[in-house]
Amino acid sequence: MSSVYIVTGASRGIGAATVAALNELGKDVLATSRTASEGHWVLDVNSDQSIADFAAKLKEQGLKVAGLINNAGALVNRPYNMLAREDFERMASANWIGPALLIQTLAEFFTEDAHIVNISSMGGYQGASKYPGLAAYASSKMALAGLTECLQAEWGDRGWTFNALCLGAVQTEMLAEAFPGYAAPTTPKTMGSYVANFLLTGHQTHAGCILPVTKSNP
Repeated sequence: MSSVYIVTGASRGIGAATVAALNELGKDVLATSRTASEGHWVLDVNSDQSIADFAAKLKEQGLKVAGLINNAGALVNRPYNMLAREDFERMASANWIGPALLIQTLAEFFTEDAHIVNISSMGGYQGASKYPGLAAYASSKMALAGLTECLQAEWGDRGWTFNALCLGAVQTEMLAEAFPGYAAPTTPKTMGSYVANFLLTGHQTHAGCILPVTKSNP
């Protein structure tokens, strides 16, 4: 069976840049997005059926997963007193529960030394600055960081490694939603290259770690 690397949320921003960096390094990459597009596999982490269909396609093609980057996510920027249950549920599904169930489903395809990297945020990093309007987003990203530690404790003995990268400000469309008008010091290309290299080598030195990766917060 051939091994591949999977990047979710690869239609734009850091996800797309990470795919490009992995391709430049000669790796076989499955780029995924919620809707069908050229060169992308369909995968919506908010849908159990979409996750199941994705896994079935992996099995059909006889693929193993050497690395997974859970980059897909969503953001809501709204004052705390205006947040509704639906906002918290949407953030939880996209940023925490979806990645958790994807990892669970893909476990049968992981190589013996697979590296799973969850993309969190400095908003989800313990002790980092928090900002008005991002309570639902930041708390869901903190849950993703906690999940990472739990998975390393529960599944690390299988030979797999789980880490989370808490990214600071990167000049993406999502950043513009969170901080309109702010100019980030880091480009998607720069961060994508970092994430790609960490996926390939980070498990040699880190396991169950929640790592800040930032020049600016925001």
